[in-house]
Amino acid sequence: MTSPRVVALSGGVGAARFLQGLVRVVPPECITAIVNTGDDSEFYGLHVSPDIDIVLYTLAGLVDSEQGWGVVDDTFNALQMLEQYGLESWFRLGDRDLATQIHRTELLRGGQTLSQVTDHLRNRLNVTSLVVPMSDQPVRTWIRTPEGWLPFQEYFVKRRTADDVLDIEVRGAAEACPAPEVIEALDAADRVVICPSNPLVSIGTILAVPGIRDALRRCGAPVVAISPIVGGATLKGPADRMMRAAGMEVSAVGVARAYADFLDVMVLDEQDRTLAPRVESLGIRAVVTDTIMRDLHAKERLAWATLAALGSCSRGRSPHQVHPGR
Repeated sequence: MTSPRVVALSGGVGAARFLQGLVRVVPPECITAIVNTGDDSEFYGLHVSPDIDIVLYTLAGLVDSEQGWGVVDDTFNALQMLEQYGLESWFRLGDRDLATQIHRTELLRGGQTLSQVTDHLRNRLNVTSLVVPMSDQPVRTWIRTPEGWLPFQEYFVKRRTADDVLDIEVRGAAEACPAPEVIEALDAADRVVICPSNPLVSIGTILAVPGIRDALRRCGAPVVAISPIVGGATLKGPADRMMRAAGMEVSAVGVARAYADFLDVMVLDEQDRTLAPRVESLGIRAVVTDTIMRDLHAKERLAWATLAALGSCSRGRSPHQVHPGR
């Protein structure tokens, strides 16, 4: 039997941990990860793609699993020397991680697209799943706080998400196009998974690129999402506070509403079992399981449960139909 082609919309740490389980239940070569690049930035003259690197390092078995990012057992000699020269070092790039950024930047300056560079890095790291940036054009997430507008990495890393979020802008999205492989992968998919990532600044940023949301609405594959909100809070990151600031309900129901125009199945944690009827009132089937990825076994179990939730699910509605309650 031919294995299903699975496309996963991915942010950073949560998505990468889910993908660790997914590659154990689906042949890795049958998986395409479409990754958020709204977090990309420039440090020391180098183009850094944090979410792409987290996914690549994780699938290559190189990630620092305690942090969820960076390269395991990395050293920071270059960063220490930069500090000595008086440069800021709040964005922690280890020596091996810096090698990735140097090589990426060199290839980009040589005229390659971000998609081409990412595919090169994927091959050199022996990752057999496809890893695709959402766009080859620059798209950048900015956060408005009481102190003014901040680039995402300054808000997230330098200021440790301490600021209240007043607004979010995805700058450049309206002028961007999906990377060439994105629409092709969605059109050919047998299953689409929305990873447990921030619905505003990870998945929401991908959806802000014109054409991607439409492709999800029209694709013949069923779409399943795993809620990143458990028990009214996020397990990691500021998604809960961002959702609250955006006027969204901080729950699996709030996430389901954000995806309701293309979503078929929502996976909720056991803690949120009582929310299942409200999710189903949106016309989205709710499946309840343990979604907390404590270890590799739990990641694999969640991947199995997520794909099993689709079962023989097919899209019985019109591709452009909005779910009731939207």
